[in-house]
Amino acid sequence: MDVNEVLLPGVGLRYEFTNADGERIGVIARREGGFELVAYPPEDPDEARPLFRLTREEADAVAEILGAPRIVERFADLSREVPGLLSDRVDVPAGSPHADQPLGTMRARTRTGVSVVAVVRGPDVIAAPMPAEVIRAGDVLVVIGTAEGIDAVRRIVGG
Repeated sequence: MDVNEVLLPGVGLRYEFTNADGERIGVIARREGGFELVAYPPEDPDEARPLFRLTREEADAVAEILGAPRIVERFADLSREVPGLLSDRVDVPAGSPHADQPLGTMRARTRTGVSVVAVVRGPDVIAAPMPAEVIRAGDVLVVIGTAEGIDAVRRIVGG
């Protein structure tokens, strides 16, 4: 799918693409931080019909909703393509010695070879978390590695 980027002087950027149904769709990223979704009617491809506006926070929520299933799906695809590589979830239980601690203090990759590729916290997904990301009880760590390594991360997280 091709996405065209168009500079809108004084406004921001417009991203345009054609969806699977042949409709032209635009996303306007405004300089002040909001977003507007528009559609272009087939009878006049230069006229943008506003669909709706989103604040930065609303756009972030939509991106997380749309992105979270894709993250899991991509890791599942990768697991099928690379023998011995698995993706799984590791729950952070109440009482975990790593709850309320930065992810980096766990040293999961160093100790087990397993990478924590996302943290799911309620409806939020933190993709590619940094070592400073504080892990909380109830979080779900999305991990990728060997079966043995993932089991070791579960033991580390559980204490």
